[in-house]
Amino acid sequence: MTDSTDGRRGTPPERHRGAVTLRRESIPPSTADEKLLDSHHRSEWKTKDAWRALRILSEFVEGFDTLADLPPAVSVFGSARSKPDSPECELAADLGAALAEAGYAVITGGGPGVMEAANRGATEAGGMSVGLGIELPFEQGLNDWVDIGIDFRYFFVRKTMFVKYAQAFVVLPGGFGTLDELFEAITLVQTKKVTRFPVILMGRDYWSGLIDWLRAGPQADGKLGPHDLDLLQVTDDVDEAVQFIVEADAALSGTQ
Repeated sequence: MTDSTDGRRGTPPERHRGAVTLRRESIPPSTADEKLLDSHHRSEWKTKDAWRALRILSEFVEGFDTLADLPPAVSVFGSARSKPDSPECELAADLGAALAEAGYAVITGGGPGVMEAANRGATEAGGMSVGLGIELPFEQGLNDWVDIGIDFRYFFVRKTMFVKYAQAFVVLPGGFGTLDELFEAITLVQTKKVTRFPVILMGRDYWSGLIDWLRAGPQADGKLGPHDLDLLQVTDDVDEAVQFIVEADAALSGTQ
């Protein structure tokens, strides 16, 4: 933060709302998503939600228009909290480079940690690096390795962009946000809301507990079909992950 008493330069706290940047005291206490979804704002439903619909539409238009000319792309997810020297960040950087070399753009949430590592790997390998940011109370901002960046107000608009422009999802170790993207993607594939594409979990040790629980719990209890877990590929190998994507892409192209 800039110190007003001695003039030292620094980076003031800021929040992005679409094209708008807010800093210091101008940062509001809530996000656009919170105001839209929080039932405590019932008094605004008739006076403001119709106008919010236009803002939501504008975010879709901005995203569609900006990303329409992307080459084939892969969405990569993982924790913003991972340290640059962590195994998952090293894996993400290698993955980003391998995807770029295979001709794919890399799409991430644009933040730090695993996202930054994947963007860096793609950019350093000469590929296209995309960051889809989101307004959060703890602002992260787009990392420096993003070539094309879009800041969204609304999570559901951003999620559409992750799915619409991806030939595959690769999911590295992460927390709630990563799990949210994983289960949304696999649900869309399972219910045939999207053309089937690879959903790849990287990091066997990290994901093995989840896979074991899904098999012993929901699948054993009949809550998942006998082949539903086949929708997930698990690997520690970057080349194998890219091969999954290339082969699925070729198979889909052959059926069209």
